Amino acid sequence: MRIKPVRERNPVLIGVVGLVVLALLGLAAYRADALPFVGGGTLYSADFTESAGLDAGDEVRIAGVKVGEVTGVSLDGAVVKVDFKVKDAWIGDSSTVGIAIKTLLGDKYLAVDPLGDAPQDPSSRITKSRTTSPYDVTQAFNGLGETIEEIDTAQLAQSFETISDTFKDSPPDVRSAAEGLSALSKTVSERDAQLATLLKGSKQLTRTLATKKSSFETLLEDGNLLLGEIQARRDSIHLLLTGTRDLGTQLTGLVTDNNKQLKPTLDALGRVTTVLVKNRKSLDKVLSMAGTYNRLVGNTLGNGRWFDNYVCGVVPKDYLPKDTPPTNDCMPPKQGGR
Repeated sequence: MRIKPVRERNPVLIGVVGLVVLALLGLAAYRADALPFVGGGTLYSADFTESAGLDAGDEVRIAGVKVGEVTGVSLDGAVVKVDFKVKDAWIGDSSTVGIAIKTLLGDKYLAVDPLGDAPQDPSSRITKSRTTSPYDVTQAFNGLGETIEEIDTAQLAQSFETISDTFKDSPPDVRSAAEGLSALSKTVSERDAQLATLLKGSKQLTRTLATKKSSFETLLEDGNLLLGEIQARRDSIHLLLTGTRDLGTQLTGLVTDNNKQLKPTLDALGRVTTVLVKNRKSLDKVLSMAGTYNRLVGNTLGNGRWFDNYVCGVVPKDYLPKDTPPTNDCMPPKQGGR
């Protein structure tokens, strides 16, 4: 059976098939994490009474070890549906799932306690009776601030004073309790402005920390890395410090043992230095003259294995060509040594 070449086939059909293949490849790349041979893992769902700040992408941990991540958080009627994926971990039919606080800045993660004798059915949701949400301290402080702002502290103090007056003829124990309530009300009333300022500052601090969450996380992670590196190199640092201490001890002993030999040498060196300081001007003059001398010597000996120089007056005048007399005062020496 002869197979038709591509150039003989219908180009429209080939184009449509190519587009379909490209679309399938793009969809597979977009959903690669859901493929069993690429992303892996089993998908589960759980119902919570509130999301407590949990977001998609947060970690799923079992006994503190990351085993997956949250894939979705959505509202389903009166409950919050949380979808999460777990890989290479066993989830039982009695497992409990809780939203836990990861950092002081409010990050969350999903903590799973794998309980039960049979595996959890992925198509069946984990009910609210087996899920828990954390107690958010930040939200509690914000709620406390809003509640205190709505309280009329003056009226509250007056109410406590009325109770105290009502029970003033009561037995000592009851009267003491009423007087304590009255004193408490006065204190709250007098410190109303300070409490309001304090809670407002707490709310502002909470907002600031929330906006700087990534910076604080980076700082804490870098600090952990630095401490981990220092701990890993603790032995090396200890050996370095110990070696430095031993070196100092050896140098001290060396100086002590050779003090008799070193002292005369140092004294002589001091005397030499004193002589050089006294003759500093002469040394400066010698060095300045040596520069010119060295330059001339270099010009003389710098052309190879011979001297390149000119000595004025060595050749007598009678030996010079008559048409090239000297043009300067440099004349040959006179006969007879004069």
